[in-house]
Amino acid sequence: MHYRDTPQTDTSAIDARVTDLALRAARGDRKALNAFIAETHDDVWRLLAHLADRDRADDLTQETYLRVLSALPRFAARSTARTWILSLARRVWVDSVRHDMARPRSSGAEVSEELASSHAEEDAGGNTWAEWVDTRAMVDALEDERREALILTQVLGYTYAEAANIAGVRVGTIRSRVARARADLVEMSRQKNSAQSAWQQQRKG
Repeated sequence: MHYRDTPQTDTSAIDARVTDLALRAARGDRKALNAFIAETHDDVWRLLAHLADRDRADDLTQETYLRVLSALPRFAARSTARTWILSLARRVWVDSVRHDMARPRSSGAEVSEELASSHAEEDAGGNTWAEWVDTRAMVDALEDERREALILTQVLGYTYAEAANIAGVRVGTIRSRVARARADLVEMSRQKNSAQSAWQQQRKG
């Protein structure tokens, strides 16, 4: 699985610029608003594509920015603007799930390039694609809170502190959810391997 080890200082200048754009946009600066949207759009869409799926990401991103327009005048930079808008995007996703509880969550939820990168090299048996599909299916099967924590930290590469701000929980809670998600994945993988071994034994018998 892909991990990000980039120091926090590497993103501080970007965060400061985006936060400044948000503050100026909150005061009615239309150019700053357009720049803020341009600077944050990819992060918002990417988060929603992972939490929901690519087909729904466009609509959820649009809904996020509609909420931004109404919430921006109250933005006071208590967190970075990037963390603030990703928190709004997460709430949009949560609301969409609540409105859609009667329908099973899409099994096509995208945990795409980052998860695939752990299987980027073809193995001798040529099973890279099958392994990626299995990994994506297992991540999609995690409980929502654990899946969210895993995606934020291990797939999208946010620090535990950033993920905690986005999810609105304590850092320790994020760490716990990631640890449990990892344990769940190990257990699912063990069960899958056991089932495959049993099937192979049956074929031999």
